[in-house]
Amino acid sequence: MSKTQVDDIDRNIYDIKNKDDYEFKMKKGLNREIVEEISEKKNDPDWMREIRLKALETYEKLELPTWGPDLSELKMDEIATYVKPKSKLNSSWDDVPEDIKKTFDNLGIPEAEKKSLAGVGAQYDSEVVYHSIKEDLLKQGVIYTDMETAVREYPDLVREHFMKCVPINDHKFVALHAAVWSGGSFVYVPKGVKVDIPLQSYFRLNSPESGQFEHTLIIVDEGASLHFIEGCSAPKYNKVNLHAGCVELYVKDNAYLRYSTIENWSKNMMNLNTKKALVGKNAQVDWVTGSFGSKVSMLYPMSILNGEGAKTEYTGITFAGGGQNLDTGFKVIHNAKNTSSVINSKSISKDGGACTYRSLVRINPQAQNSKCSVSCESLMLDDISRSDTIPVNDIRTDEVEFSHEAKIGKISDKEIFYLMTRGLSEEDAKAMIVRGFASPISKELPVEYAVEMNNLINLELEGAIGWDNRDRSCLSHKTVEKSQTMKIYKKNKKQQNMTKIWDKQDLSLLSQKRRIHGKIKIEWNTS
Repeated sequence: MSKTQVDDIDRNIYDIKNKDDYEFKMKKGLNREIVEEISEKKNDPDWMREIRLKALETYEKLELPTWGPDLSELKMDEIATYVKPKSKLNSSWDDVPEDIKKTFDNLGIPEAEKKSLAGVGAQYDSEVVYHSIKEDLLKQGVIYTDMETAVREYPDLVREHFMKCVPINDHKFVALHAAVWSGGSFVYVPKGVKVDIPLQSYFRLNSPESGQFEHTLIIVDEGASLHFIEGCSAPKYNKVNLHAGCVELYVKDNAYLRYSTIENWSKNMMNLNTKKALVGKNAQVDWVTGSFGSKVSMLYPMSILNGEGAKTEYTGITFAGGGQNLDTGFKVIHNAKNTSSVINSKSISKDGGACTYRSLVRINPQAQNSKCSVSCESLMLDDISRSDTIPVNDIRTDEVEFSHEAKIGKISDKEIFYLMTRGLSEEDAKAMIVRGFASPISKELPVEYAVEMNNLINLELEGAIGWDNRDRSCLSHKTVEKSQTMKIYKKNKKQQNMTKIWDKQDLSLLSQKRRIHGKIKIEWNTS
């Protein structure tokens, strides 16, 4: 009897590619001439052109990251930074060229718009080809449009916020983005307006050996609320494609924003995206993220809690198969009193895929009475995959409540056997366990997108539990599991440093440094 096998994600509709038919494709590479040509084609105002050229100078000065996944395959002289499809911006799907419309039909975007969305933006390569918003939102003053239109029609609002949340010198790929950005969405929700039905933007990259650099800028004004959904996909090619988008979120006092993302890039994609939120007094931003596909990902959404009572929550899942190195996580900075953050991260790896959870939690001196809870869970489906947890927790205030829990393990054969005794097949039992592992994320999404995410992790299971004495590997009950919870109680203002270093079996030596001011009592619960 054969061993249990877990198949890769079925990409079906996501790998359907159209002919590389475009109106214009920039020559490969990156230099001043190319940046100026993009600016000219976008009809940029002078201030935007100056930002692009300044960003190019910054890009040339900054080095590639010396940590994280290997990026040596990425060669900018082999990437076209701008591809204009044969389509203008349309407000009706009937006006979108048939091949492009069919792609979005296959992805279910027009159908989702009819059923559950208040507005939709659809980008194909470097340009937005469709954009819509319901009339009742327009009457309430909500702005939802493509970024180029926003630059022309709302220049003061855009200029005040563009590349202010994410500064150009943040890292090399932010500078690259600012130099060549094209497409993306702009949202402004006026004071007190509640947008009860989500808005969605979908980004599709079709052209090979090219990059997508969309910019998303969302401003949720005081007392307003919004749920924004972002979807991404691309077909697979033999050479590297690049995604280096940027998301800037401004959540003003007493406002609420939920930002949901389902990314399903192809396995030739370098996904080097940057997302950041500035959160005001008693405001809240929640991140819900599903990361599937891409050859390499480096993605760490960030919340900066600037207002007293500000809150953030991150719920994310990552799936890495063979040949994938997905380095993801979350960053949060507590800058005010009584702020709170909750981080729940899950990952699944198989066939030698590598998942890394990398995080930063910083609670600054002025952020007394703040709370933070971090939970990381990793599920490895074989003996050749890898999962690492690399948290950095920097606590600088006297009064803080902090906990961190990390767990790494495999699917238990005992659990499979128990479910089979209850009448389930092995395939159904394993699918139930994996879907249950992912359920906290899918429950946070609207029904249509929960279904999409479940389809993306629809692991087709073949074979049976290997009751074969010649090969006991699939009967192994070994589970690598660590669960650590730490509570910190501050007593006075004396300074004390604590460093914990550990080695997870044959994984690389990891280190966690906590800089703590004040005498502390530490309670460790380990299982």
